[in-house]
Amino acid sequence: MKLRLALGLTLAILVIELAGGLLSHSLALLSDAGHVLTDVFALGLAWFAFEQSKRPADKRRSYGYQRAGILAALVNAAVLIVIVLAIALEAVRRLLAPEPVAGGLVVATALTAIAINAFVLLTLRAETRNLNLRAAMLHVTGDVAASAGVVVAGVVILLTGWLYIDPLLSLGIAALIAYGAWRIARETVNLLMEGTPPEIDLAAVSKEIEGTRLVTGVHDLHVWALASDAVALSCHVVIADTPLGDAEHIVRDIEERLCERFAIGHTTIQVESCHPCGEIHHGVGDHNHPHAPLTFTSGGPALPRSAGSSARPR
Repeated sequence: MKLRLALGLTLAILVIELAGGLLSHSLALLSDAGHVLTDVFALGLAWFAFEQSKRPADKRRSYGYQRAGILAALVNAAVLIVIVLAIALEAVRRLLAPEPVAGGLVVATALTAIAINAFVLLTLRAETRNLNLRAAMLHVTGDVAASAGVVVAGVVILLTGWLYIDPLLSLGIAALIAYGAWRIARETVNLLMEGTPPEIDLAAVSKEIEGTRLVTGVHDLHVWALASDAVALSCHVVIADTPLGDAEHIVRDIEERLCERFAIGHTTIQVESCHPCGEIHHGVGDHNHPHAPLTFTSGGPALPRSAGSSARPR
C-alpha cells in the first residue's frame, strides 16, 4: 500500500514538473522531471518485483517470476539513456542561444516537488529492510537534491537574470541520470550473466563453509542472483564419514551460516565423503565428477544424482 502511494505521488511530481517546465521554458525543470522519471521506474520496479515474488513457480518458470524485474530494468536503462541525450542536446542549444525563463514559476514548482518527495521519503522509511525499497529511497533522495538545485537556479535567474544557469544545471542533472542509468545497466548485465553479486565475497563464503563442523573442504562453488534481492548458491562439500542424519544437520548448519552472514536464501549442497581425484577439474563449466553424492536443498535430501551433474536451487 505504501509503495503504491509513493508511486502515485511520484507520478504526480512528474506531471507537475513537466507542466511547470513547459510553462516556464526551464530546461532545468524539464531535466529534473526526467530525473523524477528514474524515481518512477525505481518505485515501479520495486512494486513489480514485490508483486511478481508472490507468484509461485510453475512448469514453465521453475525458478518463479523474480527475474521479470530484470527485463523491466533493461527498458528503464534504455529510456534513461535517451532522456540524457535529449537533455544534453537541448542544453547545448540553449548555451548557444539562451531562452527567457520564468524564474518564479521554476522556484514554486521545484519547492512543490521537494515537499512531495519529502513525504514519499517519510512514507518509505518504515520499509528499509527491503532492498528494492532502499534503492527507490536513494532515487527519491537524489531527486530532492536535484530539485533543490533547480530552486537555486530559479533564484539566480530572478535575482540576476543570468540565463546560462538553466542549461548548465540541466547538464549536471543529465550527468546524474546517466550515472543512475549506468548503474542499472551494469547490475542488469551482471544478473543476466549470473555473476557473483558485488556484495558477496566468494572467498569469505568458502571460508565460512569450511569453518562448519566436520566439513573438510568445499569445491564447485557458485553464487549468483535470481533477482536483485534473491541470492542463490550451489556447491559440493566434503565431510568426514558420517551417518546420513548427521550429514543433513551439517548441511542445515551451513545454510543457517550462509543466510545469517551473506543473506543467501537459496542453497543446493552436494555432500561427499571423499576428495575428488587430483586430475578432476571443478572450474566453471568444467565439471567431471565420478561420484554419485547425495544432494541437499533447502527442502531436505534429494536422490543421488548421476555423475557430472550439478543441481541448482528452485
